[in-house]
Amino acid sequence: MNSDKIAKENIVRLNTAITYIENHLSESLPLEIIAEKAHFSPFHFHRLFKIVVSETVHNFINRKRIEKAASYLLHQQEKNITEIAEAVGFNNLSSFSKSFKKFYGISPNKFKEKNPNQFSKIYKTESKNGKVTVTFQQYLCNINNALNWLQMKTNPEIKKIPRLDLASISHKGKMEAIASVYNKLVKWATPKGLINEETRMVTIYHDSPKITDPNNLRMSACIVLNDPIELDGKVNLKIVSPTKCIVSRLEITPFEFQQAWESSFAFMVTNGYKKSEIDPFEIYYNNAAEHPENKFIVDLCIPIL
Repeated sequence: MNSDKIAKENIVRLNTAITYIENHLSESLPLEIIAEKAHFSPFHFHRLFKIVVSETVHNFINRKRIEKAASYLLHQQEKNITEIAEAVGFNNLSSFSKSFKKFYGISPNKFKEKNPNQFSKIYKTESKNGKVTVTFQQYLCNINNALNWLQMKTNPEIKKIPRLDLASISHKGKMEAIASVYNKLVKWATPKGLINEETRMVTIYHDSPKITDPNNLRMSACIVLNDPIELDGKVNLKIVSPTKCIVSRLEITPFEFQQAWESSFAFMVTNGYKKSEIDPFEIYYNNAAEHPENKFIVDLCIPIL
């Protein structure tokens, strides 16, 4: 299947998802349901949506709800604030008012009191009917931007990663908190002679931060074991079977990881690969604190079918 055909199929499916969102703003819109409507996996969908639409699914839904509420306030002034909040999917009036004020800078009541003409040009009309539509040109532009970023940094390869035997400590919680888990792992590994210039660390992502609440994210902090070693209750053995992956070798700062993952995902999409059920992972080859520019040398590995 050529890349143009893949792109066009993805556009159709993305537009199906966007239409579903816009037609169901009054309802609960979990990512899993939206992705299912467009025949994507949640993991695949949220990354592609962010690349192409340039905002997360959550932010897009919230923006469309607030914009629709503003339209009600301007054009259906017979509706009260509570009715409007419920009509756009907010069950809590306080939450609605806070979100609305954050978006427009004034409360819904103040917005309603203002002269409607003051806000007549406030909306961004993406099409004649005011609905968002992903175009082929937009898709290619955003995908190409992601690919260009990746191309400047590396040349992704399709590789079979050999079996990895890992000493692992599990982490559940915010992503940045995994640093303290690595500190525990290093403290455990150092007296065993496992920390040296050849040491490779691995982070496995069992959940996606775009799907799972930050406090419930599950990750594993790992050290690659070159030889068998006796483990204890603090550290467990985790085995990653040999797996075919898209591998992006990068030298990046901590702030570039999100861009790196999104660009690697864009590479996967445009080349017609499909992600497997195996969790994505990173293999680190250095300690960023010892790098002159505080950069990580890392392989981003997306397991594929």
